[in-house]
Amino acid sequence: MDRIKKLLATGALIAALPTSPTVLASAEDDPLLFMVNIDQLEKRNGDENPVVLEAQAWAGYDLHKLWVKTEVERVEDKYEEVEWQFLYSRAISPFWNLELGLRNNSIPRPERNWSVIGLHGLAPYYFEIDTALFIGESGRSALRFEAEYELMLTQRWVIIPELELNFFGKTDEETETGSGLANSELGLRLAYEFRREFAPYIGVNWEKKYGKTADFAEEDDESTDDTQFVIGVHLWF
Repeated sequence: MDRIKKLLATGALIAALPTSPTVLASAEDDPLLFMVNIDQLEKRNGDENPVVLEAQAWAGYDLHKLWVKTEVERVEDKYEEVEWQFLYSRAISPFWNLELGLRNNSIPRPERNWSVIGLHGLAPYYFEIDTALFIGESGRSALRFEAEYELMLTQRWVIIPELELNFFGKTDEETETGSGLANSELGLRLAYEFRREFAPYIGVNWEKKYGKTADFAEEDDESTDDTQFVIGVHLWF
């Protein structure tokens, strides 16, 4: 719930201002803040038993922030996926931020670099949405949509459903991704918040590949559909 609470608090502060939001950006009571959020650090029990890290950090003010986001997947002693995003974020409404920057996928090979334009915030009913358009070299493009909801069962137990969809504008045979909807990921995690900053969890994660991406996987004798049981921890500071 920490990300939602921070977004709500920022939104409420901006909405309560009697003057334009730009006044807040230069006010003396708008201190420089930072946060590191390890959203997922988990072991998945499935076809490949990967260790997965999803994390982000930001530093800045109420309206302007610099972000670093990363996603890493490791199977045994080999990295299967390494992604970094370096973004500038600007609040465009009480609950929404526009993000601009760069994305680097160093693994799988060959390395791919992208320009990023994204939108991140709270939709009605407090769904957290993170969506981005990526423009790469040689006419490559991609679109990622992520949605997450945190439902408090008690003061400490939280259930977290989440969805991720990845689309590509053209087939990339070198990285074995097909055009259109390439893959989806649907997760359900049950967390226990010992403190707001520390919450171990268990859950289940379902991944599926589609179209030409699934064809590439089948040619490599890989699964196109994988259900994984997960155990991990969420923490921030």
